[in-house]
Amino acid sequence: MSDMWAEGAEDPRDYGNPVGEKATLQGYLSNYRLTLGMKCDGLNPEQLARRSVPPSTMSLLGLIRHMASVEHHWFERVLQGHADLPRLYRTADDRDADFNGAIGEQAVVDEAFASWKQQIASADAWLAGFDEAELGREVPLGRDDTVSVRDVLVHMVEEYARHAGHADLLRECIDGRTGQ
Repeated sequence: MSDMWAEGAEDPRDYGNPVGEKATLQGYLSNYRLTLGMKCDGLNPEQLARRSVPPSTMSLLGLIRHMASVEHHWFERVLQGHADLPRLYRTADDRDADFNGAIGEQAVVDEAFASWKQQIASADAWLAGFDEAELGREVPLGRDDTVSVRDVLVHMVEEYARHAGHADLLRECIDGRTGQ
């Protein structure tokens, strides 16, 4: 097996030269989302849920659940102003339910990937209708703070980039597969 995730034309990621700040941010975000999904390809529920770097509770399935929660928080709750929506994969008793609830059952895997993909589709739909000239617009963040749309988008790229690195290590511990 090649250590590359996708060769040349098989790679779904786009490495073009986007025009504009919004397109650049969207491109990086899209590529990192695809990368995280690629790191999960071909694994069964037990492998996806494996906490392969003890004592960490992090797993590939946990990362998918975590990123669904992150997408939901930043795009729905913050950027769209729906702060009253409950957080995904978080309870009053368990702030880390995204990772702690990532168990190796097909129903949990199916729900996690469906939730993640739905959150991405919702975020992309919102972003498609967002005017690049508004990237500096401030939105409420908590009770006494604000954040710019630009900062949220950069944070999302950073969040995926950091977790793509985690996914590299988790996947390598599961089956030895490395690569891009």
